[in-house]
Amino acid sequence: MSPSEIDPTVWLPHGRSLLAAAMLAALWTMESVAPMFPGRQRRVSHIATNLSLAMINALIASGFAFAIHAVMEWTRTRPFGLLNLTSLPVELHWIGAILLLDCWQYGWHRLNHRVPLLWRFHAVHHSDAEMDASSGLRFHTGEMVLSFLVRLAVLPLIGLTMTQLLVYEFISLPVILFHHSNLRISNQADRYLRWLIVTPWMHCVHHSRWQPETDSNYASFLSVWDRLFGSFRLRDKPAEISLGLDNYQEHEWRELPGMLVAPFRKSPSRDVTEKKRLQ
Repeated sequence: MSPSEIDPTVWLPHGRSLLAAAMLAALWTMESVAPMFPGRQRRVSHIATNLSLAMINALIASGFAFAIHAVMEWTRTRPFGLLNLTSLPVELHWIGAILLLDCWQYGWHRLNHRVPLLWRFHAVHHSDAEMDASSGLRFHTGEMVLSFLVRLAVLPLIGLTMTQLLVYEFISLPVILFHHSNLRISNQADRYLRWLIVTPWMHCVHHSRWQPETDSNYASFLSVWDRLFGSFRLRDKPAEISLGLDNYQEHEWRELPGMLVAPFRKSPSRDVTEKKRLQ
C-alpha cells in the first residue's frame, strides 16, 4: 500500500465529498416524506440553483486548499499555535482542536451578522426562503473567499494539523446539511439531539425573518456555544416561522445571477428593514 492510500489528507477530502452527496440525497428524499415546512413547489430548481453556487465555491476552495496546507505544514514543523504551547496527550490535542475550531466557527458566524460588509455576503445564505438540506451549501463566493483568508491566520494560531481540520470538516458537514434540512423529526428526538449538535428545529429559528431570531443560534456543529454565550433561542412551533429576508423576496434573488450580484446592490440596511417590520 502506497503512502497516498493511507494518508488522511488524501482520502478525507474525497470521503467528505462522497459523504456530503449521500447525505444530501438522503435528506432531500426524506424531506419529501416528512417536511417541516410542507407545500414546497420548486424543489428541483431550488436545489439545482444552490448546488450551482456550491460548485463555483468548490473551485475557489480547491485553490485555497494549497495555501491552507502550506500554512499548516509550516505550523506543524514549529512550536507555534495555542495547542502546541503545551505537551498535550494526543487525545486531548484532538479534543482541543475540535472544540477550538468549532468555537471559532461560532464566533466567525456571529461576526458575519454584526459587520455590515460581512452581512452583505452572508445575507445570500439567509435569503433562502425555501430552506432545505442544499441551503447548507448556499454561501456567496465572496463570503467563502473572506472566510478562507481569515482561516489562513486563525488556523495556525490555534495550532491545528491538516488532518484535524479535515476530520472536523468530515464530521461537521453532515450535521450542517442535517440542520438546514426541511426534515420534520419528533420533538423528543430533536430535544435530545440538540444537547450535543445543532438540529433543524434549532437552526430554522436562525433563518427566521424576524431579526432577534436571525441573530441567535449561530453554532454550526456543537450546540454548546449558543448556550454558553447566551445566543440560544427556540420557538414553540418552528413550522410557523417565516423564513428568508424581507428585502430578498423578488424572484431575481432566487436565481444564480441574482445571488452573485446581491451583495453589491443598494438595499435597505438591517436596521431599516427591522423598523419597517415592527411598525
